[in-house]
Amino acid sequence: MQIQDKTIVITGGAAGIGRSLGRACIEAGAAHVVLADRNGEGAMAAAAELGPAARGTACDVSSEEDVQSLVSETLRIEGPVDIFVSNAGVTAKGGLDCSNEQWQQIWDINVMSRVYAARAVIPGMLERGSGCIVQTASAAGLLTEIGSAPYSVTKHADLAFAEWLSVHYGRQGIQVSCVCPLGVETDMLDEDDPVHKFLYLQSITADEAANSIIRGIEAADFLILPHPDVLEFFRRKAADYSGWLRGMQRLQQKFGAANTSGRNASQEIPITPSPN
Repeated sequence: MQIQDKTIVITGGAAGIGRSLGRACIEAGAAHVVLADRNGEGAMAAAAELGPAARGTACDVSSEEDVQSLVSETLRIEGPVDIFVSNAGVTAKGGLDCSNEQWQQIWDINVMSRVYAARAVIPGMLERGSGCIVQTASAAGLLTEIGSAPYSVTKHADLAFAEWLSVHYGRQGIQVSCVCPLGVETDMLDEDDPVHKFLYLQSITADEAANSIIRGIEAADFLILPHPDVLEFFRRKAADYSGWLRGMQRLQQKFGAANTSGRNASQEIPITPSPN
């Protein structure tokens, strides 16, 4: 789907990838760009920078009522939604020690928000016979993440839901894409976290990620990989799942050792584990 002349809604639009993607869509000729974010003031400030074709609004994507209102408001002001980008996402540090409340919050934002968006826009897209849904997942959805169990699990679910949407609606004019980057230089990268220091080794800017997403949408790619190496990592995982897990176990062990000894893990850990 081409960006030009389209009405595009982007969640998580106040900062990071969402903000950069809004700018990239305007530059590509979008008719309207709606930046939605729980930080409504931030979304409005970001939209103001983009000119009259952009609008910012508050939306808590963990609330289905808010997502439905976002789509209804867009229909009333800008017209039918051609492209909906479910970009908002959060993370939480930890594994078994994460509280039930943390698990529920990250599930609602990283997964249920995608369900709410699809419910809100797919009926209209089916009536028109065209539309595009984009979900910002993560390389963690294809691989895993060392560090955050809730993030890894919800990003796998994010990818799985995008796959399901593509299978069920792809022959009815609805294009689905899933974005799976490695490290992107946004507020979600914590320089004090040894795992995130590792991601900084191949991190890209939010603008670079946004440009990759634009190219992927216009090429009708399902998997949009701002870091092309992710595809090779995914192939290694599929080719030898047990060997890949053993490699990730060693990587986890090195992270743990670097973390407890105070060493800079990003200087010691290879970008991908060997398969054995």
